[in-house]
Amino acid sequence: MATPAAAISRRTGTAALVEALRPRQWTKNVFVFAGLVFGGRLFDRASLLRELGTFAIFCAAASAVYLANDAADREQDARHPEKSARPIASGRLPVPVALGVSAALAAAAVAASAALSRGLLWIVLGYLLMSFAYSAGLKRVFLVDVLIVAFGFVLRAAAGAAVLGVEISPWLLCCSFLLALFLALGKRRAELALLGEGAAGHRAALQQYTVAMVDRWLTALVGATIVSYALYTQSPRTVEHFGTTNLLYTLPFVVYALFRYQQLVTRDGSGGDPGLLLARNPGLLLALLGWGVSAAVVIYR
Repeated sequence: MATPAAAISRRTGTAALVEALRPRQWTKNVFVFAGLVFGGRLFDRASLLRELGTFAIFCAAASAVYLANDAADREQDARHPEKSARPIASGRLPVPVALGVSAALAAAAVAASAALSRGLLWIVLGYLLMSFAYSAGLKRVFLVDVLIVAFGFVLRAAAGAAVLGVEISPWLLCCSFLLALFLALGKRRAELALLGEGAAGHRAALQQYTVAMVDRWLTALVGATIVSYALYTQSPRTVEHFGTTNLLYTLPFVVYALFRYQQLVTRDGSGGDPGLLLARNPGLLLALLGWGVSAAVVIYR
């Protein structure tokens, strides 16, 4: 019979492991549903189930990467005012346990993707290899670090299309990449604002970033994302697929959300956690909801 102390230890360890999986970050995997929504299959039960499976696969793959990355970064995270509380950096989750669970989740994601679709399998393998290479050292390379993070979102969108066997517009993929790059640079700006001169000690690549430079890039990316989305809504392929040009009327929601997010990031450096920032700003949530509803009305009218 387990002693009370042992039971408490197991509960604490389980809680630390769940926290290290970062379930709050799983919202990033909604990009896999782009193929379902924009492929016109939202109300097809079989397609929805396959997309939900793909979402679960990317949740497992992403958590595998988070565990490996946190294990590799534990010394740097221990010097960070916020990340020092993470389970691995704080010592609440042993490194061997984290790496063992990471390997198991990665293997499960590969096996499940192989069962769903060969195209999905190659995308998941590419995502894992790219992400583990990022954790192993590419995250220290200036610009390559944010480009890899952004490309991970493109792979999510491509995976959602691959598992359904539908094509996804190149303009939509471009828009996804630009948006993800915007969010990744917003996170780098938040780190620069929070850590100041000690930023390079936490993340080597930050040594070559400056707040002024990142702010200029954010402005450029806002414009590029808006233009690419507008071009997507009016491209001949999109108009032919949906039989209307009315998707353009969803653009104001996109413009508001991007401008508002940029204001919050540049004003007080609050872009470190996009999910938390979204939760704390009703205007952003309403813009996202307005975009989703208006897009659904246009596509599924």
